[in-house]
Amino acid sequence: MASGRARPCNFIWGRRGIGWSIANATDSRPFAPQERGPQNRRHAVASNGTSTFNASPESVREQILRVLSAWGMQPDLAGTAADLMAETDLLGIDSHGISMLPSYEQKVLAGTLAIAARPRVVRDSTASALLDGMGGLGYPAAEQAMRMAVDKALEHGVGAVAVRNSHHFGAAGVYARIAVRRGVVGLVTSSANGVIMVPTHAAMPMLGTNPIAFAAPAARNEPFVLDMATTTVAANKVKVYDFHRKPLPPGWAVDERGEPVTDAAQAMTYIFDRPEGGLTPLGGTPAMSSHKGYGLAMMAQILGSTLNGSGFAAVHAKRRQPGDPDNIGHFFLALNPDAFRDAGSFEADLDEMIDAMHEAPRAQPDVPVQVAGEPEARERARREREGIPIPAALEMRLREICERCRADFVLAPMAAKA
Repeated sequence: MASGRARPCNFIWGRRGIGWSIANATDSRPFAPQERGPQNRRHAVASNGTSTFNASPESVREQILRVLSAWGMQPDLAGTAADLMAETDLLGIDSHGISMLPSYEQKVLAGTLAIAARPRVVRDSTASALLDGMGGLGYPAAEQAMRMAVDKALEHGVGAVAVRNSHHFGAAGVYARIAVRRGVVGLVTSSANGVIMVPTHAAMPMLGTNPIAFAAPAARNEPFVLDMATTTVAANKVKVYDFHRKPLPPGWAVDERGEPVTDAAQAMTYIFDRPEGGLTPLGGTPAMSSHKGYGLAMMAQILGSTLNGSGFAAVHAKRRQPGDPDNIGHFFLALNPDAFRDAGSFEADLDEMIDAMHEAPRAQPDVPVQVAGEPEARERARREREGIPIPAALEMRLREICERCRADFVLAPMAAKA
């Protein structure tokens, strides 16, 4: 999308996507959702001097549900989306939960998100299926796809379901967690609606962050859940550094010559406004094996998009007309361990592996060795007790959204424990 377009609702339009402005609408720097980390007070003070309150998880879900319903999303689908978005916030992934509503509002206003659409099954066979998201928000289609994949895996050992013509589906890991809750291994990939990653040795971005999530069930331990972008860092992390006026580590972003960009504000320009430069693949530099992240991003693109016929953003953008859907694709794979070995033996062996990691000698005595998924599980338990942090800038945006769509503002502080 070309820059310089009108900016309704104080959103920042760029060549590759949408950013958010912070509490002061005249400030052109992007709004940065709260970083992860311990927060011991129910009402904290953010680094920019504005207050943050901890909302109850129930009110976060209800707020999302009311906004989506006011926009015209069908009740059952809005409920599914609200469940998944609130769960994402509980896991501590603040960039992909309720903070996505401002971006979704802009998509609804632009006509590129068919908020009332219902996914449909296009093909369905013994171990595979294809869904069409009908241009709607990706959560319902993605949840249905993973549920179908798990059903097939439990009956036939393996299930693979693809989704075409979809939209943003939040954090990939929440769908992998659906699989492990039912005792199977899950793999999720997705394409993106814009280009942000510069391939190794290239000058211009050609791929999105193209996430990959993988989850496996254990018996005693938390499940192994890996949820990652295929860029070195997420664009949101660069936003956070710009918000705090901090320099970037070399290797996060590059310019048109492939040289590192360490000024966060300049990096934001390369990421969102300029046609050249952007984020690096996982690895950062060729010397640090960025070709591996580049390859993983292409793998996610092939499974999430090419397999089901969804758009490849670098090509789709050139022929896209105003109002055309994003046409994002997703892929969901479920594997039943019991189809390969005796029931329970997979989970027992994974427990043994996780235990060995926990018992590995520590480089720093006070820093435990963890496996993927454990930090999110601990954060979820904490947020269930203490609530979900809502920065003042986000609260203001949500109040504005509620006013525009005539939804009640129902976010409520977490009740203090006796």
